Amino acid sequence: MSIKAKLLLFASAIVLVACNSFESETWYKGNLHTHTYWSDGDAFPEMVLDWYKTNGYDFVSLTDHNTLQQGEKWKKMPKSHIYQKAFDDYLAKYGEDWVNYEKDSTGTRVKLKTEAEYLPLFADDSFMIMRGEEITDSYDGKPLHMNATNVQGMIAPRHGNSVADVLQNNINAVLEQREATGKPVMPHINHPNFGWAISVEDMKSLKGERFFEVFNGHPSVNNYGDSTRMGMEEMWDQINIAYLSRNQPLMYGIATDDSHYYHQFGPQFSNSGRGWVMVNTKTLEPDAIVHAMEAGKFYASTGVTLKKLKQQNGKIDLEVATEPGVSYKIEFIGVRKGSEMSEVFHTIKGTKGTCKISNEVLFVRAKITSSKLKENPFEEGDFETAWTQPVTH
Repeated sequence: MSIKAKLLLFASAIVLVACNSFESETWYKGNLHTHTYWSDGDAFPEMVLDWYKTNGYDFVSLTDHNTLQQGEKWKKMPKSHIYQKAFDDYLAKYGEDWVNYEKDSTGTRVKLKTEAEYLPLFADDSFMIMRGEEITDSYDGKPLHMNATNVQGMIAPRHGNSVADVLQNNINAVLEQREATGKPVMPHINHPNFGWAISVEDMKSLKGERFFEVFNGHPSVNNYGDSTRMGMEEMWDQINIAYLSRNQPLMYGIATDDSHYYHQFGPQFSNSGRGWVMVNTKTLEPDAIVHAMEAGKFYASTGVTLKKLKQQNGKIDLEVATEPGVSYKIEFIGVRKGSEMSEVFHTIKGTKGTCKISNEVLFVRAKITSSKLKENPFEEGDFETAWTQPVTH
């Protein structure tokens, strides 16, 4: 079977799954993009995982660049007092029997723990670790990054002859592993505006991709665009206009941290706690999380929590989980059939909202913005926000 036929079969299967309605299941909070000392993060994997577990996350995926946490890797500690203290804290938390390190006149080297070693520390029904990888590629100096979630083995970047070609080749690699293993390995495009690398036309051309980052917490990713280039929300709607025009399943939007820095904090650092997904599923298992997301049973957030969300039969019905002294604005945003631009169909200043999608409308999604400023934001002045997934009639 050709790769084109495989992509069409994959897309058709997802369309059937997406017709299922939300059930009385559990909402799980997770981050699908974060880094450790195994690539360019600045903390040990155990400490990163402990931060997420301690801060109320149900699942997390460590997505280091072109690597899995397997094999042998040593890390030389930076001499800065910040990192010396971080090592001391690590040693104090896990002990001499756990931490394998060497000291000499040049400094301290630490042997990083592998996935097989640290997983038993977090063997808990209330917290789940999804294996991930950030497939890191480029074209003509442009950074082209894509996550593979629930990956079963490392996927090497495949390169290509254009931006779109590189992305498509790497999507194909992920989906080929999915087919070969029978496991739901999920690709998602990371931060298109990082280095202004990926245009909306590149994104529109993709086949077999269902997810991209509508919000990424790294300070260099240009979530909001600039005076001449579109931000992630506008790009999202433009992608879905193109996808639906060729009967391709909708693109869904993810929020992630893309955290690298765990000891220095502020808008100039990529820190944890800036963006996540809330996934509605019966069980806290990697396959279940992926299947639920592919069915659109999740929303992205930087702080707003939904008390209720139902998306079925061409209707969005939601209610916000309120905080004292905080107000909320619900916007239903979509595109009319025949239009090339999205618009705000309805705005509600309150905590409950319903939108019935008419025959004249291509799709609708909801954006909920609170009056609460985001703590340690992506950009100063950001308010806590949530985005539901687009729904068709």
